[in-house]
Amino acid sequence: MKNSNHFGFAVVGICLLAGLIVLGFFINNSVKTFKDYERTVTVRGLAEQEHMADVVIWPLQFTLASNNRDEIFTQLEENAKITRQFLMENGISEDEISTDVPIVTDRQAQRWGGDSGAQFRYIASQAITVYSNNVEHVRDVMRKVGELGQRGVIISGDDYQFRTEYMFTRLNEIKPEMIEEATIEARKVAEKFAEDSDSKLGKIKTASQGQFTISDRDNNNPHIKNVRVVSTIVYYLTD
Repeated sequence: MKNSNHFGFAVVGICLLAGLIVLGFFINNSVKTFKDYERTVTVRGLAEQEHMADVVIWPLQFTLASNNRDEIFTQLEENAKITRQFLMENGISEDEISTDVPIVTDRQAQRWGGDSGAQFRYIASQAITVYSNNVEHVRDVMRKVGELGQRGVIISGDDYQFRTEYMFTRLNEIKPEMIEEATIEARKVAEKFAEDSDSKLGKIKTASQGQFTISDRDNNNPHIKNVRVVSTIVYYLTD
């Protein structure tokens, strides 16, 4: 009977010991896994592309001066007619052309008593604006704008409000490709870091897409746009 009890205690002891060994193994692995998941590396991937603008806004502003109010409105109307005709003769469609409301200033009627010494009482300005998706064609027409001077229309080019604008509107078309490119570049950096630190690259912990920016390639080529995005990705590192 005593031998039977001793055998039973021995079996229970062996089972407990085996259980502790197995438990220790799992705890050890869990701690190791936990430590592995605590090791991370944060990297950034840049994607950059150049694209031609797909919209151009070209305002042609002219300014006139006169002492006769009726005369200045007649001159504005004539200049607008000549400008529109010039544009359409050069292949710009009528639906791409809009005429702004003329602005006429009476110097003698200004708030602080006017400018009595001015040579002309009335100063007027107006703009004819081209809005087109045919950027290259419009740029070709811009090179011929001197012809308007030969027809008696002098275009003002020094007003910041009336500078030519170029826009790139196809961002959604290239977003997936650029995000993929930025992600690939980020992974290359992370893999190099893991290699240098004698580690292996694990799964992604977090990832964030940076804001897309669109800017002129340079001051002389505003019709060429630089599209840029930076993605930030956090990877786990393992041994």
